[in-house]
Amino acid sequence: MDSLLKHMVDMTGHRDHTMLDISVISAVQELANASQTRVLSLVTIRGKTFVRPRARIRAGEVAHMVENNDPHHPGEPLLNIEPLANCISKHESSADIVNEVGGHTLWLPIWMGDKCDTCLEIINPTPYTPDTIHVIGGIVSVYRNFQNLLDYSERDSLTGLLNRKTFDDQLAKMLAASTDSHSVSLLGEPERRSPRDQEKQWLAVVDVDHFKLVNDRFGHLYGDEVLILIANLLTSSFRSQDRVFRFGGEEFVVLLRSTTLENAKKIIERFRMSVAAHDFPQVGKVTVSVGFVSISALDAPVMILGHADQALYYAKSHGRNMACHYDELVQEGLLQTVASNDTAEFF
Repeated sequence: MDSLLKHMVDMTGHRDHTMLDISVISAVQELANASQTRVLSLVTIRGKTFVRPRARIRAGEVAHMVENNDPHHPGEPLLNIEPLANCISKHESSADIVNEVGGHTLWLPIWMGDKCDTCLEIINPTPYTPDTIHVIGGIVSVYRNFQNLLDYSERDSLTGLLNRKTFDDQLAKMLAASTDSHSVSLLGEPERRSPRDQEKQWLAVVDVDHFKLVNDRFGHLYGDEVLILIANLLTSSFRSQDRVFRFGGEEFVVLLRSTTLENAKKIIERFRMSVAAHDFPQVGKVTVSVGFVSISALDAPVMILGHADQALYYAKSHGRNMACHYDELVQEGLLQTVASNDTAEFF
């Protein structure tokens, strides 16, 4: 009982979805004595639903978030996991099977009304007793309710992405991480990698090209559908540890965590090309422009966002459907940093 109460306190003490995921699988893993517990995301892309792991813990290990290492693989098609697919289609609370190695796999969809985009998966060598399932069900209920509260306060109602008011807190966390990394590099051994190879945090501003024309020509309902589809493409293109926000209107912001410039470019370009290749119902083709910048602990948040905006404006004014890196534009003489107010101007 003491362990259960401790986990309940831990779960409800977080104000972040990542830590909530870590807390729930840690609680289930310990209390159910499972061999593996995962949080699965259910993502719908072009009418097809895919399942991919978001967080995982194995017996004797520490819980951690799972990175999608294959950017071209959105996950396992839900239809390939027939018991879970049937469970979801029937709006059931659980599915339990004997897996291929003779163990037991239990899926517990997290329903938010009629919608399910998260599922717990628990694997154990033997079946669970009714008492254990009852305890797990209680944990899942607390997890669902608290996730719902976080969603209500943090999510944009149209796209389901994080909203603008959560941005400041998330950026502050990234700046803190950047500060810690900077301190380590100052106190530790000399950096052996070249600056180009260093992992950094990144901020990207995304804007839908000619979005006003979409609304004017097709109406706001189709405009909203475009935003929802782009939000889905953002979710599928970026990694689980990254954070995607709808800033308002047709503007989105992405915080990319711990990656190199080369990888940041690949991730952003992959998203840009995915949008350009997507067929939007009725509207046809839509493109986006992106400006991005590395996050430095020495810069103020308003300056970081301003630099990304400058790179975005350059992309918008030089043909659109482009992704531009602020520092490269400055180095190439296409933007000039003005020392007096830390803004940038075009030549």
